[in-house]
Amino acid sequence: MRPTLLQWIMKYRAGAPPLAVKADLSGKTVIVVGASTGIGLEAAKHFANMNAARVILACRNEERGNRAVAAVESASGKKNAELWMVDLARFSSVLDFADKFEKDGGRLDYLIMNAAIGTWRHTKPEGWETTLQVNHLSTALCSLLLLPRLLETAKEHSVQTRLVVVSSGAHAAIRIDETARQSPSILEKLNDEQYMSGTNQFKVLNIFFVRALTARLPPTSPLIVTSLSPGFCDTELRREAVNLPAPSVEHNGQRLELPMLTSEEGSRQVLYATLGPPELDTDPTAVDKIRGGYVVWNEIAEPSDFVLSDVGKECEHRIWDETAQVLNGITPKIGEIVAQYLKA
Repeated sequence: MRPTLLQWIMKYRAGAPPLAVKADLSGKTVIVVGASTGIGLEAAKHFANMNAARVILACRNEERGNRAVAAVESASGKKNAELWMVDLARFSSVLDFADKFEKDGGRLDYLIMNAAIGTWRHTKPEGWETTLQVNHLSTALCSLLLLPRLLETAKEHSVQTRLVVVSSGAHAAIRIDETARQSPSILEKLNDEQYMSGTNQFKVLNIFFVRALTARLPPTSPLIVTSLSPGFCDTELRREAVNLPAPSVEHNGQRLELPMLTSEEGSRQVLYATLGPPELDTDPTAVDKIRGGYVVWNEIAEPSDFVLSDVGKECEHRIWDETAQVLNGITPKIGEIVAQYLKA
């Protein structure tokens, strides 16, 4: 049974879950997309402290990215962080980023897709509403373009690799409504202004993407794909989403609000999704528990009832097909990757 809001509030008041996983990442490469501040930056610090050979901070702003690299190096005392530029609001930037890594990047062990924006302004500079483009389409585009390198690294070095997509517990409040489901294209319908809701509307698409991609990989694939909720965190992303009060509930005559975690506390779930579960150290088969899974509060949990419902599963399949079609229109590489590495 899922915790109630009151139970979550009590959990948060008792303190954030600890960092449950640690590893020696010597020789390994981590990319954190969306690493200039917040959860992505804190996750990058953790990876650097775990001796990763390279921690690539993929950021859209060079000045802030350089500050982030300096912060990672200061926190770790190591010179293993580097800045690469990418802007998920521009498909061409994602293509350039993936092309650069294909040519110059070497091995890729862990890809963390953390970039997101939260805004109530409805803009479509490239034909897609910006939050839909950044939070879903470009996230999927970058993930699929780098999927061959993740699989090649696993094969060449006899390791398991991971693709981790940062979602949100707020996905549980989202349903793809009947109007969108009955339209010829769910994505085209979600592109309408009426479906604007900051980041939350599209965080359920992250869950669908991870589940659909996992279903199309072999069941024993060395690439493990996971999603996660970092928790209710005080980040720049949340501060940009104005007029969003903290979730609250009446209890014993008092209005109790859900406390916020720090960015570092939220980043611990990124580490769990990337390196967990903890029992993996002694039981290699434990990886199957997290394959395609959703991590929250140091646990592998079920996503929302809607995601698991028959209607949700139908939406998952349709949105996968529609996403692949849209992305193949951006670059035919997507069709080639899907055909070569994934089953129908």
